Amino acid sequence: MEWIVQLVDLVLHLDRHLGVFLANYGAWIYVLLFVIVFAETGLVVTPFLPGDSLLFVTGTLAAAGGMDVRWLMAVLVAAALTGDNVNYWAGRYLGPRVFRNESARWLNRKHLERTRGFYERYGVKTIVLARFIPVIRTFAPFVAGVGRMPYGRFLTVSVLAALLWVVSLVLAGYFFGNIPWVRQNLSVVIAAIIVISVLPAVFEALRQRRRG
Repeated sequence: MEWIVQLVDLVLHLDRHLGVFLANYGAWIYVLLFVIVFAETGLVVTPFLPGDSLLFVTGTLAAAGGMDVRWLMAVLVAAALTGDNVNYWAGRYLGPRVFRNESARWLNRKHLERTRGFYERYGVKTIVLARFIPVIRTFAPFVAGVGRMPYGRFLTVSVLAALLWVVSLVLAGYFFGNIPWVRQNLSVVIAAIIVISVLPAVFEALRQRRRG
């Protein structure tokens, strides 16, 4: 339970933790941010890492003069794209092996074919929208690989989604994060960003549950 408390503290006080790291290690913060965003996007086992709130907070730090906002966005876009591609190819390689059992209840070939059909119809929209939803954005590239979404299409949409995600949230932090009220209540703003970002997934889950 202690690690959960520490994770919550890290997420809600990202500005303080990143500020300390920036003061102690300077430009190495770009490496740290690359690793965090890559892991949150590219490793299926780390969907709990901060994403939307991290981008917003880094924008506030850039506005305060701690980082160059152009370099910051370039590093974050590169991290998101690298993570997406690693995740996609992991799904593409593992999918046929994991889903080959015809008699398995969940991971069977019928589900693999349904996944392929889904990404043929809705893959573009899914990749773009998933980029803005925590946890979902971690699994969407993997499932796109499992579903054998054509790589050229996936890469094009992934670039668009990464640009929209990074630029919108970093610039939001850059332009609004240092407004006095926002600065004084940044933990509340971070919590609100997290809640708003997960609402679409919650609403969709409730809608599917009502459908039975």
